[in-house]
Amino acid sequence: MKASKSFRLHIGIFGRRNAGKSSILNALTSQEVSIVSEIAGTTTDPVEKPMELLPLGPVLFIDTAGIDDRGDLGEKRIQKTMQVFDRTELGLIISKTDEWGDFEETILKELKDRAIPVIVVFNKSDLVQAGNCLQRSFSGENIPVVETSATNGTGILDLRQAILNHAPDDFINRPGIVADLVGPGEAAILVVPIDKEAPKGRLILPQVQTIRDLLDNDSFCMVVKERELREAFNRLNKPPKLVVTDSQAFLKVAADTPPEIPLTSFSILFARYQGDLPEMVKGAMAIDKLKTGDKILIAEACSHHPIGEDIGTVKIPRWLTQYVGGKLEFVHHRGHDFPENLSEFKLVIHCGACMWNRREMLSRMMKARMAGVPLTNYGLTIAYSLGIFERALQPFPAALGVYQTTK
Repeated sequence: MKASKSFRLHIGIFGRRNAGKSSILNALTSQEVSIVSEIAGTTTDPVEKPMELLPLGPVLFIDTAGIDDRGDLGEKRIQKTMQVFDRTELGLIISKTDEWGDFEETILKELKDRAIPVIVVFNKSDLVQAGNCLQRSFSGENIPVVETSATNGTGILDLRQAILNHAPDDFINRPGIVADLVGPGEAAILVVPIDKEAPKGRLILPQVQTIRDLLDNDSFCMVVKERELREAFNRLNKPPKLVVTDSQAFLKVAADTPPEIPLTSFSILFARYQGDLPEMVKGAMAIDKLKTGDKILIAEACSHHPIGEDIGTVKIPRWLTQYVGGKLEFVHHRGHDFPENLSEFKLVIHCGACMWNRREMLSRMMKARMAGVPLTNYGLTIAYSLGIFERALQPFPAALGVYQTTK
């Protein structure tokens, strides 16, 4: 089974048209992933290639269109390229040494402003040698410089080593999803309703990732549907350290779980794992300020087709409308599309972002913060609107403290 995108180091490849970005990607992956041509602007949309880059592990290379593209179509390609910055965790700037200029400086500034590690790659070294003066200009910024020739493979091993050396620490030492709340030798009960949107024969990704995290930590794990939860408690000779439920079953699970046993949801775990839980707690508290007619953005990382009682298009709008006591306007965005102007919204409600890396989720939170719009996620919204918010935050003292001191 392949690692999901959320577990992969996202490496963005940036540069001008015809700088050799696609050739570098093909050389790194030893595959013809991107079309290569002497015609500038061959790459039109970001091209993704997952691979295992040992000993680092799973990575996702993202080849982008040239940032110097022109015309109306070129502007749209540049917009797609700029979106890639939101999910980039390590940036490669590809340039011919005699072309380094304002375009490359723009990319470098964007990456540095976002505190994203950078590697400068002078490609086509078989045609033009990188000048020592230019290389020295990066030495004070702790930016590695690699000379390559994608056509003959020169420097590709050096570039792979530079990627290994400069992978962000938070990728290598990423915190767990739930294991720290349970502990080795202790048990968690995971409540997993099987609804129409659960893939047949499989569990959804947050559930699978949570199970793996517990197993990696030598914790016990019992998986049940919501109607078997009470029987699960009866069969255990020791109470579990934690109960985790799908947010849609919050009310029933809360009623069936003894109050002394901590309870939360997969979605709230991912608010902490992929985003900033205390900040999202503040966002959920903005629900009390909603009024009839307010506009709410519901954002999902997946571009799935909603069916049945879909959580984002049916259940959350229904629960929020009941809580507010008046009609609200809901707007939905899916995938990497996200409104540039958030000021028209009173609240952003995001999914758990299990398919993304953490940087993209944090980038969205930053955009919302800059626009002055509160942002929260599905699980927190459901817990708040159903009146079990404090119970769902008990496993997280810092986040609970934010709620208790702010309410």
